Amino acid sequence: MLAKTDVLICGGGIIGLAIARELIKKSRHTNIAVLEKENIIGAHASGRNSGVLHAGIYYTPDSLKAQFCLKGNFLMKQYCGEKGIPVLESGKVIVAKNEKEIPILEELYQRALKNGTEAELITKRHVKEIEPYAKTCRIALYSPQTAVVDPHKVLESVERDLISSGRVRILKGFKFKGLEKNSRVLTEQGSIDFGLFINAAGAWSDKIAHVFGVGLNYKIIPFKGTYKSLKKEKSYLVKGNIYPVPDIRNPFLGVHFTRVMDGTVYVGPTAIPALGRENYRFLDGVESEVFQILFRNMILFFKNPQFRKVAFAEPKKYSPWLFFQDIKDLVEGLSIEDIEPSTKVGIRPQLVDWTSTSLVSDFVVLRSENSIHILNAVSPGFTSAMAFAEYVVKKYIGP
Repeated sequence: MLAKTDVLICGGGIIGLAIARELIKKSRHTNIAVLEKENIIGAHASGRNSGVLHAGIYYTPDSLKAQFCLKGNFLMKQYCGEKGIPVLESGKVIVAKNEKEIPILEELYQRALKNGTEAELITKRHVKEIEPYAKTCRIALYSPQTAVVDPHKVLESVERDLISSGRVRILKGFKFKGLEKNSRVLTEQGSIDFGLFINAAGAWSDKIAHVFGVGLNYKIIPFKGTYKSLKKEKSYLVKGNIYPVPDIRNPFLGVHFTRVMDGTVYVGPTAIPALGRENYRFLDGVESEVFQILFRNMILFFKNPQFRKVAFAEPKKYSPWLFFQDIKDLVEGLSIEDIEPSTKVGIRPQLVDWTSTSLVSDFVVLRSENSIHILNAVSPGFTSAMAFAEYVVKKYIGP
């Protein structure tokens, strides 16, 4: 058995690390451990995202995402400034493919204003000043506060901070196996007694919550986010971020263009229903749960029209030609030959409320006697992490 810890955080992604960071800043707890099942941090969602710092445009004003996205954006930029981590202040334009998308663009603008976000509806001429090759129908929405960072540099920096504090142990290669006596976690490397357990396990957070008897109406459905990239000689077509108008009935933003820190322009991600929580490549990461996932997808297909739309449209994007058809109206001078394959891929662990068979749009935090469970910390989870951690510690843990 390992030494008992006051607070045991399960999950070494950005949410778990940010909560540990907040605890050593504002909490009486002096003995904190972070369990990470992989041998490195950021092996999954936190390290596989595009590094975009969102600015709170998409989210309804009453949501936790709206509450923490913009503040998280500011806190992340401040942290990067203090640590010397580069931030690409590239901004973003959301462009309309046709006149039918204009009302949604205007709705996003109103949301941005209500969320305190700096945003502007701009003309096609103004779009050209920001993104010379972006295409839009009549107007676009400009977000100057959107930026890009290298998520691995952020994760590595926070990890160093935690270790150097002397109050946090990062236990890598410790996979959660179960619970004993409601105050002892079993792992592949031994058992650990805890005072408070915080579940920030991302794609596995629902499974762990259920072990504690919490959130039994919630289950995660994995979606695969595949990317392509622009050929290097065509990367000049995108200066920062060019996004489509999303279907705001679904929690996905659509395939978009993002220039990252090394100059690569990624095109993605898709939102294809996946066969496993770590199903990054073909049949890799397909575990024994695959038949349960397929069964849940079938139920959603028949009961949820928005899921049915995604299930029809997204898998087609495995076809290079259909992928190109989805993006060709976003950028001028783009041809299918300009798009090349990329090894970049991620999994979005999308929470579903099975009482209503609806995809959950917001973050979810559940508290039991001695455990806290963070579910659905998907995009803008990376952006929101530091502000969200403040909220979790203040509301659910206290001084």
